[in-house]
Amino acid sequence: MSLIYKSTRGGEGVCASMAILKGLADDGGLYVPERIPALDVPVEALAEMTYQEVAYEVMKLYLTDFTEEELKSCISKAYDSKFDAQEIAPMVYADGAYYLELFHGATIAFKDMALSILPHLMTTSAKKNHVDHEIVILTATSGDTGKAAMAGFADVEGTRIIVFYPKDGVSPVQEKQMVTQKGSNTFVVGIHGNFDDAQTGVKRMFNDKELAAGLDRHGFQFSSANSINIGRLVPQIVYYVYAYAMLVHNEEIKNGETVNVVVPTGNFGNILAAYYAKNMGLPIDRLICASNENKVLYDFFSTGSYDKNREFILTSSPSMDILISSNLERLIYKISGEDPQVNARLMQSLTSEGRYEITEAMKKELSDFYGNYASEAETAQMIHDLYTDTGYVIDPHTAVAAAVYKKYTAETNDTKKTIIASTASPFKFARSVMTAIDEAYGNMDDFELIDELSKLANVAVPAAVEEIRTAPVRHTTQCDVDEMENVVKQWLGIKD
Repeated sequence: MSLIYKSTRGGEGVCASMAILKGLADDGGLYVPERIPALDVPVEALAEMTYQEVAYEVMKLYLTDFTEEELKSCISKAYDSKFDAQEIAPMVYADGAYYLELFHGATIAFKDMALSILPHLMTTSAKKNHVDHEIVILTATSGDTGKAAMAGFADVEGTRIIVFYPKDGVSPVQEKQMVTQKGSNTFVVGIHGNFDDAQTGVKRMFNDKELAAGLDRHGFQFSSANSINIGRLVPQIVYYVYAYAMLVHNEEIKNGETVNVVVPTGNFGNILAAYYAKNMGLPIDRLICASNENKVLYDFFSTGSYDKNREFILTSSPSMDILISSNLERLIYKISGEDPQVNARLMQSLTSEGRYEITEAMKKELSDFYGNYASEAETAQMIHDLYTDTGYVIDPHTAVAAAVYKKYTAETNDTKKTIIASTASPFKFARSVMTAIDEAYGNMDDFELIDELSKLANVAVPAAVEEIRTAPVRHTTQCDVDEMENVVKQWLGIKD
């Protein structure tokens, strides 16, 4: 049965391939499926499948206008030798929880799980819809999406990609990964501002009809690689289904036994994917939303009020340094009874006043979620303690999740088996990780720390880090937030 995608703000419905191509709906809303499909393959069967086979069984339910051949081709091109683990997303048991390692792809962060397939979904969608314009991927990043998107789209015919990142808001390794990116169709810009500034600027360009008309005249059209694109969200559902199936396969749980899922959360896409998996019938109980000191989501789940009017804090987990969690709109739409008017009104309030408050009835629909946060000190302590107790090394984002999980179990005494989404390799944040383990490491330079981390964790330095050791810087452009549109036009050669 075909699945139509609606805008959270009430616009016209479109097929999956068109939703992927457009990225953002014409009315500024996000595309959501008209219904969340149920898993139609028994978990016992999924438990015997490879990651690629599970991906097909999940994604076919959402991308219903793709043929079997088209979808399997996209999957096989995405989940191949770019990943350094045969399982694609292996799990490690440590200190009472299962760490789902989502960082074995080309850029050693969980964004690879979706961004390795998005270019193939995008180009297939363009062919299906007879698009003859060049697709310009316009993306804001808090550190990981940018590199993962560029790695996926580099030199893909018929596409260009421009990434905006906060110049002083990412780790040294994250920045080096981006500014050394190869590909004649890639462009990286450091903005003088934070991630929310970059994301707001990108959304403004998407919603600018005059700019869209100018692009059209020159043979271009915008699309997005951010998690606002449904082509990002659907592949993320896969790894929660796969993780549960692997726990059944390994006889860690019985089929039907409920588990909890903990996700370090910034833009809300990763935990929303787990929510969709639960609504597909996967036996997930609590969805534990872990925030860093930018705890806008913790406050939302605690009070029902979303308020971005606060200090923006730079932390050791920069991919979560976000005050406007774009994907939360999809959840707000769902808990409003899928009422686009209610959702649009709340989103307008966020734009005009920087805040909104949901009703008591909507709050009751959030019972699946538990929110909490970890301070910088608690995050560092978690890295230190887990390494000291088990020898397992995690990055700061994963440490936020682990610290919040500790708070959750202390509050609830819930002993269910729990999956923690481990979203980045510790090598990507070597300084924060190593100084958390021992402050004496603070005197080393970044690559000395990486080599020391390799010895300490008994893990080889990932190729993604090794290749930037001596890579030349290719992108040096910087701009103010109000110059973003002009920078895009200049790069595309648009003068009108």
